[in-house]
Amino acid sequence: MKFKNLKSTFNKGVTVPSLIFIIGTCFLSALYPKPTENILNGIKQFIFVNLNWVYVWAVTLFVVFLVYLLFSKYANIKLGANDSKPEYSFFSWISMLFAAGMGIGLIYFSVAEPMQHYSSEVFADNHYVSRAKQAQLYTFFHWGVHAWAIYGVVGLSLSYFAYRYRLPLSLRSCFYPLLKDKINGKWGNAIDVFALCCTFFGLTTTLGFGVVQISSGLNILHITAENSFTNQVIIVISLIALSVFSAISGVDKGVKILSNINVMSVIVLLLFVLILGPTVYLIGSFTDGLGNYINNFFNLTFNTHVYEKNALPWFYDWTILYWAWWISWSPYVGLFIARISKGRTIREFILAVLVLPTLFNFIWMSVFGNSAIWFDLNVANGKLSQLASDPDALMFRFLEYMPLSTLTGFFVIAIIIIFFVTSADSGIFVMNSIATKNSTKSPKWQIVFWGILLAVLSLLLLNAGGLKALQSMTLITALPFSIIVLLFIVSLMKGLIIDQKYYDTNFSASTVPWSGEFWKERLKNIVSFKDNSSVDHFIQVKTKEAFTDLQQEFAANGIEAKINHYESPVRTEIEIHQGVVNNFIYGVENRIKTVSEYMINEENLPDLDDKKTHYPRSYFGDGREGYDVQYFTKNELISDVLKHYERFLEIVSEERNEMFISSNANQGKK
Repeated sequence: MKFKNLKSTFNKGVTVPSLIFIIGTCFLSALYPKPTENILNGIKQFIFVNLNWVYVWAVTLFVVFLVYLLFSKYANIKLGANDSKPEYSFFSWISMLFAAGMGIGLIYFSVAEPMQHYSSEVFADNHYVSRAKQAQLYTFFHWGVHAWAIYGVVGLSLSYFAYRYRLPLSLRSCFYPLLKDKINGKWGNAIDVFALCCTFFGLTTTLGFGVVQISSGLNILHITAENSFTNQVIIVISLIALSVFSAISGVDKGVKILSNINVMSVIVLLLFVLILGPTVYLIGSFTDGLGNYINNFFNLTFNTHVYEKNALPWFYDWTILYWAWWISWSPYVGLFIARISKGRTIREFILAVLVLPTLFNFIWMSVFGNSAIWFDLNVANGKLSQLASDPDALMFRFLEYMPLSTLTGFFVIAIIIIFFVTSADSGIFVMNSIATKNSTKSPKWQIVFWGILLAVLSLLLLNAGGLKALQSMTLITALPFSIIVLLFIVSLMKGLIIDQKYYDTNFSASTVPWSGEFWKERLKNIVSFKDNSSVDHFIQVKTKEAFTDLQQEFAANGIEAKINHYESPVRTEIEIHQGVVNNFIYGVENRIKTVSEYMINEENLPDLDDKKTHYPRSYFGDGREGYDVQYFTKNELISDVLKHYERFLEIVSEERNEMFISSNANQGKK
C-alpha cells in the first residue's frame, strides 16, 4: 500500500477497514456524544446483565488452562526452537510486560478502588473492619491472577505460533491449526482488523484517563490555575511526542529503558509509603488479605451475586467491567508480551506472567489502599472516603497525609508520565505491527502517523465528552473477543499435542547400533581429550567426507542436498530443502565443555592439561538436543544422518502432522 510517494509496509486489507472503523466511531462519539453514549451504554448494560456469565466462565477457563499447562508435560516446550535463548534479561522482561499490562491503571486505581469499595453502599451495613477487608479482597480479585490469565493466554498463543511455528507475530497465526492457510486471506484480515480496533480504543480511553489525572495533579499542586482542556492539549502533545520518539527508538532501547525506570520508580514510591506510613498495619493487612484471597479464591471466581439483588449493579460495574476491560486490552498486551518472550519455556512464561505481576499488584494495592483507609479512619476523619467519587484527585489528596507531600506529588506525576509514554509507545509499536502483518522493518513515518492519530482522536474525544462512549464501545468488543480467546486455547492445545508427538517420536526399530568394529580406534578416542584444532580437523575432514558421500547418493536417488560450512565456531551441515516447518538439517559443530577439577587431578583417568576441552556435537534443523559424535567413524556418521532423515520423513508424512506444513516456514533458507 502507498500514500503518494511515501513507501509503506501497511497491509491494505487490515489498515483501511481498521482506519475507517476507528475514525468513524471516534467522530460519531465526538459529534453526537450523548446519543452515541446512550446507545452504546445500553448495549453494554444488556451484555453485562444478561451475558455476564460468559465473562465469568471465560476468565475462569483461562486461569484453569494456564494452571494445567504449568504442571503438564508441555511446560518445558520453548517458545522458539529448542536451542533458542531469551532476548532480554529477566528484570527487563518482567519490567516491560508489567508496564504494558497495568500501566497508568496501577496509579489511577491504587487508592481509588479500595476507597470506593470501602465507601460503597453495598457494604455500608458492615462493620468498618469488614468493609476494609472486603475492599482489599475485591481489589486483589480484580487485579490478580484472573486479569493476568487473560493476558497470559493471548501472549502464550502468539508466542508459541510465532516462534515455534515461525508464523507472523499476529493474532491470525493463533488460528493456524483451525484455519490452516486461510489465515492469510479474509479470515485472517478480519481477525487483525478486530485486534487493531480493540488496541486503539483501549489505548485511547486509558490514555485519556491518564491525561485527566495528570492535569488534576498539576492543578492540586498549583502548577496550573485550572484543570482545563488547554492544559490537556499541552499534556497530550508533549507525551505523545515522547512516545513516538521512544517507539522510533525501538523495543530494545526506548521501551526497555523506560520500563526499567518505571519499575524502579514505583518500587521507590512503594517503599516510601510503606516505611513512612502505618508500616506494621500494612504488613499485617497484606498478610491477612493474601490469606483471605486464597481462602475465597473459588468463591470469588464463580460468584455471580445472583442471590444478592442489591449487589448486582456493583457486580456489573466492577467485576464484569474489569473482565471486559482486561479482555479488550489483551490483543495489545498479549502482542507486546509475545514480542519480548522469545526463548522462554511455557512454564517460565506462565510463572512470570501469572504470579510475579499478581504478587506485586497485591503488595502495591495493599500499601496504598490500606494506607488510605487507615488515614481515613485515624487521621482524616472520613475526608478521603468522601472523595471516593473523584478518583482523578484521590491519589494526590491521599499523599497530603504523608511527609513531603508536594515532592511525592511531583514524583507520582513523573511516574504517570513514564507509564503514559511506555503504554503509548508499546501500543504504537503493536498497532503498526498488526497493520503491517508484522513487517520486520517499517518506515518511521508510520510510527509518527499512529502517534498523531492517537493524539488527535484522544483530544477530540476529551473535548467533546465522547470518551465514555468509546469506553462502552471497548467493553462491548470484549464479548466476541472472549470467544476468540477460547478458540485460541483449542488451537494451542492442538498445536502442543502435535508438537510433543513430533519431538517424542523415536527412531525406527531397524536402526542398528555400533557393531563393535574398530574397537581399538574407539578406545583410543575415548581415553584422549580433544583440542580445538583436532575437532576442527574432524569436522572439516571426516564429517565433510561423510556428508559428501551422502550428497552424491542422495543425488543418485533424485534428492538435492547441499553442504554448508561455517566458521567461528567451525561447523558443517547437510541440508535438504523441504516445504515443512523446518528443512532437514543434520550438522556437526565444534563445542567447548569445562571438565571438573577432580578429573584433572585423578591419576587413573585420561590425561588433561586444561579445564577446557573441545568436542564435535551434532545439531538438527528442528532444534532438538544434539550429542557428542567424536567417536563416530565416517560410516557411523552416515548411518546417524540416515537415522534422523528416516525419522523426519516418517513424521512429516503422517496426516496428523499436516499443520506443520507452512509456506512461511523456510523463507530465507533456500
